[in-house]
Amino acid sequence: MEAFLVSALAVTVGEIGDKTQLLALLLAARFKRPLPIIVGILAATLLNHSLAGLLGEWIRTALSPATLRWILGISFLLIAAWALKPDEIDEEAKERGHYGVFAITCITFFLAEMGDKTQLATIALAAKYPDLLQVVAGTTLGMMIADVPAVILGKVASPQFPFKLVRFISAGIFAVLGLAVLLGFGALL
Repeated sequence: MEAFLVSALAVTVGEIGDKTQLLALLLAARFKRPLPIIVGILAATLLNHSLAGLLGEWIRTALSPATLRWILGISFLLIAAWALKPDEIDEEAKERGHYGVFAITCITFFLAEMGDKTQLATIALAAKYPDLLQVVAGTTLGMMIADVPAVILGKVASPQFPFKLVRFISAGIFAVLGLAVLLGFGALL
């Protein structure tokens, strides 16, 4: 249960103000169809985080515990620093064309998550915790907790949301995780 809760918390906080949350806002404002967007986010996240989790699991088995501890600790610290940088969406969502809102959401979310801090956090968490299912379920839940309200609220609440404050909180959580791992408190996380 620990892997699930830590994964959910880390990704929920890490996702606030992230480019995929901004993408959720953009898609909601553009298409005004929350259900296919939410299901598309869920499908893309499950696939992306499952692949990331498998990579993390492989890393855990391929590296010695000491090497893994240093890599994980430094990874969490780098994610903390990355969380301080605001994300922006460079281009608007394309017109629907012959693709549905669900397909557009799946494809854009899957691609936007590639190399994103929440995907890297999923890799690191799967390398840390031996229960892949709990990690992927937790990181997926974290994405949904952060992105579903963005879809539902669309552009109405986004200008008032304290993204900067949440980025600092997210950075703090990842920094604490990184330091805890580096100092050998791994059994507590």
